Amino acid sequence: MRYLIFAAGLFLAIPAFSAAHAEKTETEHPEAKPYKKNAKASKNVDAALARAAVADKRVLLVMGANWCHDSRGLAGWFERPRFAAMLEPKYEIVYVDVGYRDRNIDIAQRFGIEEIKGTPTVLVLSPRGALLNPESAPSWRNAASRDEEDIFAYFDQFTPEL
Repeated sequence: MRYLIFAAGLFLAIPAFSAAHAEKTETEHPEAKPYKKNAKASKNVDAALARAAVADKRVLLVMGANWCHDSRGLAGWFERPRFAAMLEPKYEIVYVDVGYRDRNIDIAQRFGIEEIKGTPTVLVLSPRGALLNPESAPSWRNAASRDEEDIFAYFDQFTPEL
């Protein structure tokens, strides 16, 4: 359904908003807000590395912020059952709040990322803390507009340590 609106001497056709449209948008772009400003980020990273070493997993260090649509979008995908089923056996996931790229930057630097150029920046680490994706770690600042299958394939490609 469309509505005709007369504005500035012109008739404009405006699509009607529908509940179906709202549902579709929610389905295509899930969002979550896992970034905690007051979290003990460094301790959380150390704990994830320790758990990963025991469980033969990788660490997925997601450096973002709740104000960032792309950070929330990627976190939303990770909460979906399909993603959770793939991620849980392979990764220890840690969300680190970087504020407006002015908080917890020392954590990125610890793993070889000198600055956060965009959010989210996603580091895939071995249980010993080796950065496995140095070229693509900063490339996630468009996460909310990426295709679900591409996101899934990217994180599925990293296999646990043997």
